[in-house]
Amino acid sequence: MAGSRHSLGLPWIPVTFMFRDLLLALASTTVLLTGSAHADEPSDGASLVLLTENFPPYNMAKNGKNFAKEENIEGIAVDIVRETFKRAGISYNLTLRFPWERIYKLALEKPGYGVFVMARLPDREALFKWVGPIGPDDWVLLAKADSKIQLSDLEQARRYKIGAYKGDAIAESLEKQGLKPVIVLRDQDNAQKLVDGQIDLWATGDPAGRYLARQVGVTGLKTVLRFNSAQLYLALNKNVPDEVVAKLQAALDQLRQEGVVDAIMGRYL
Repeated sequence: MAGSRHSLGLPWIPVTFMFRDLLLALASTTVLLTGSAHADEPSDGASLVLLTENFPPYNMAKNGKNFAKEENIEGIAVDIVRETFKRAGISYNLTLRFPWERIYKLALEKPGYGVFVMARLPDREALFKWVGPIGPDDWVLLAKADSKIQLSDLEQARRYKIGAYKGDAIAESLEKQGLKPVIVLRDQDNAQKLVDGQIDLWATGDPAGRYLARQVGVTGLKTVLRFNSAQLYLALNKNVPDEVVAKLQAALDQLRQEGVVDAIMGRYL
């Protein structure tokens, strides 16, 4: 009916104007939602999104939780990366998330993303662009202080139940060698499992493993085998421009030559 809009007490508004205003409102909402969804993404080619995990003493949330941003993250690698980006004059934002597999996948697939710290292994070499090394990560098998286990090589560890951390390079290496480690989502859980007798050995990094054990009240663990030494890096998505990678590497090299890297490590170890 022609007079129906007036019967509801509404002013007469041309339909075309109403439709136009509706489209504008929808467009504004879409822009806001899109901006929110991509808030963590790099705003330009020279700005990077950096992801890390709780891996003390290299990277850790100040509150001990599995999510933190920017100044609420600390550790050896965090401080070194901050100084490196500052020296290189490259902007970034930093988020600590969980689990490792998730942030690894993001750095692998999303342009402008990076993740640290990561062991630079042959099967990962071509997947990322690398800046480092940031620091060492020796691979060890830890046992309880009163353990009678003695090992001279990794082959002898096959008869024991070994705990490891899901997605970690150490766990992946053991699995490839057929040792079938018992996997957990948080590496520090292995410390308590070792004490409780649920595992015989804990395959972890040094100094990271001892640091994690202390955080959950476990001390006195002994090293029964040191079976590898890896270097830890910042791994960048393959689409990060080579000139950005070169700037970061040059900045880190300068910091190391000036003694800044050693000074940062000295604050934590």
